[in-house]
Amino acid sequence: MTARVPDGARSTAAGLVIAHGLVVNATGARRAHVVVDGGRITAIVDATEPVPAAERVIDATGRAVIPGGIDGHCHVAQTTGPWTTLDDYAVTSAAALWGGTTTILDFGIPRDSSETPLAAARNKLELAADSRCDVALHGSVITWDETVPAQLDALAALGVRSVKMYMTNRGSTMADDDTVLKVMREMVRLDGLTYIHAEHDAMIADCTQEHADAGRTGIGHLHETRPELAEEASVREVLAMAEYTGAPVYFVHQSTPRAVDLVAQARARGVEAHSETCPHYLVLDDGVYSSRFPEWYACCPPMRSPETVEALRRRFAEGSVHTVSSDHSCYDLAQKRERTDDIRQMPHGLPGVETRMPVAFTALAEAMSAAGTGRGGGDDGVRLLERFVELFAAGPARINAIPGKGVIASGYDADLVVFDPEEERAVDGTALHMGTDFSPFEGMRLRGWPQAVVSAGRVVLDGDGFHDPGPVGRFLARQGYRESHQAAGASGPGTPHALQTAGSGGGE
Repeated sequence: MTARVPDGARSTAAGLVIAHGLVVNATGARRAHVVVDGGRITAIVDATEPVPAAERVIDATGRAVIPGGIDGHCHVAQTTGPWTTLDDYAVTSAAALWGGTTTILDFGIPRDSSETPLAAARNKLELAADSRCDVALHGSVITWDETVPAQLDALAALGVRSVKMYMTNRGSTMADDDTVLKVMREMVRLDGLTYIHAEHDAMIADCTQEHADAGRTGIGHLHETRPELAEEASVREVLAMAEYTGAPVYFVHQSTPRAVDLVAQARARGVEAHSETCPHYLVLDDGVYSSRFPEWYACCPPMRSPETVEALRRRFAEGSVHTVSSDHSCYDLAQKRERTDDIRQMPHGLPGVETRMPVAFTALAEAMSAAGTGRGGGDDGVRLLERFVELFAAGPARINAIPGKGVIASGYDADLVVFDPEEERAVDGTALHMGTDFSPFEGMRLRGWPQAVVSAGRVVLDGDGFHDPGPVGRFLARQGYRESHQAAGASGPGTPHALQTAGSGGGE
């Protein structure tokens, strides 16, 4: 429900007020009115006070107001080998907004050996000029040479303060151990964060070859060729390198509880390590590979056993997992089905930036309910919302050193979601907005959907539908990892750099 003030009152009115909602941060919640002006939150007013005058008022009675989501792991317009995802920044950023995510982090991954890490990142920055939401970027290094340190310096100067490396995918994106160790040392020097795709390549190559020798290369065998032990062995090895170099490290898409436990154990001895998981590892198990459409679930790591999924959900609920990201990769079914006969040749990755909110919230609500800490009412319901905000927005902002994000407080960016934790909908992949023709969550009834979304002070989603803001997204130059953590709470939020200059009509 919205209301507007008379024209004569607008000179003293704020641009927007979200009134009477339960304002939820990771550290607490209260009923309040959120006042927005000039793209920033300007005040939080207790709900017992009158609603401040505004050009527009959104009534959030009975709903939560949470920070806009930050998806730390998206692949937009990505080429890997012969495959290119079908989305672009205009499509993916709009889909993110539909799903309550107001900031995405993409990767500048070299397409092949002819593209340098710096060139890959600059290419993504040019493409990101079409984004509807704010964008930050990770770099990527595949092969070490004498130019890499200077390239990492240039990336840091641009505000790209993290680098992803793959421990598998030999012949395409894999970095060898020497490269990983050297990049970690450089990231310590540059106060950056090392992102890692952890799967032990030798184990996977051997296991895949055994299956190929037996004629078992179809998609129905994907989960058999990438065992849990391969992920856990790689996590253990990378943690040792991080401990040796002193490098902060972030593990993407962890799919097993033992991988999460290894990170927790390392943190207990002082290693700066973080665990990310993805929605699909929380609600799908390896039974999908014997379903009617197994190609819908081609991703790496693959889905795990029901027992593993249940144990991972417990870690997710109790706080051992630090962020939930989509790992969005937008292929369509035609691409998926071109080589279902050979998992070594088909594209891996799932569309998910739009469905991250309801899938993750449903999994968290169910897991916390099973643990007796989030049944949906009273203090339990508030704890559930606070934990969700930490995973969905606050944790990704803090770990990735993105200033001004992930918190509802005066001075922070006006990225806000009016959120109904009780609304339940069934997923219809054809009705989503991600530039593909399926969803791995097709038909699932999920709880917790955005009712309204505000991005940089603009209402982009409400009861009237989606309001495309155009290519207004900003590139977010990130702070140093330790610099940000040391300064937390000591200074106000920083100011992101504009992707577009004032008055610009969009990218070239």
